[in-house]
Amino acid sequence: MLLHDTGLIYGRYLRQSLRSRFALLFGVLMPLLYLLFFGPLLTDLPLGGQGSSWQVLVPGLLLQLGLFGASFAGFSVIIENGQGVVERMRVTPVSRLALLLGRVLRDATVFAFQAVLLVLAAVVMGLRAPLPGVLIGFAFVALLTVSLASLSYALAMKVRTPQEFGPAVNALTMPSMLLSGLMLPMTLGPAWLDVLSHLMPFRYLVDAVRDAYVGSYATPHMIYGVLVALAFTALAVTVGTRVFRTAGA
Repeated sequence: MLLHDTGLIYGRYLRQSLRSRFALLFGVLMPLLYLLFFGPLLTDLPLGGQGSSWQVLVPGLLLQLGLFGASFAGFSVIIENGQGVVERMRVTPVSRLALLLGRVLRDATVFAFQAVLLVLAAVVMGLRAPLPGVLIGFAFVALLTVSLASLSYALAMKVRTPQEFGPAVNALTMPSMLLSGLMLPMTLGPAWLDVLSHLMPFRYLVDAVRDAYVGSYATPHMIYGVLVALAFTALAVTVGTRVFRTAGA
């Protein structure tokens, strides 16, 4: 029944996303602008890592796509609460876990599609990366999306208005982006900033995807990245499910 219910919720929200083609394209706009206008500035610069500047920048942009997109996914729950959609779902026998999983799997599908568009644009710009490394990057984006979307929906169930939700998400996403080395490796900064960045779980994901993009798969960065991604996803889905159950959503 869980799989059946999850499939129903997933299909419902995926159809909504497919009907909004502009949202699919504009969701990838910010990372694409970074790629077009910031990427050429890094060409031939010594960035302190293996591979080309594109193999450093593109993994960060992929995770930036998941970070900002999934973190704001909870806006839809706030809107549905105001329209009574959540209340109508509450009186159905659908599993509360399925109500969360259907949403986050839709988000993972959408952002994986946007990640493909971003990588294709990067290839045109000059990115060269092994196919297994690119696929590993997509997997990390999917895990990051599932985890952050789960937490975003949980937060949206706790606040009443978008005016409360937006500033709270911004207060978390901006430091996460700056301290995770999404744009440039943190090793380029001072030692204290590099040490501080290790407190951010996204730092380990970025380092793992960058290793994958240069064909290094059995590295400490990859091991730490996989462990952090799986642990963070499990924790986030657990928190999101608990909030959905206690909130009666």
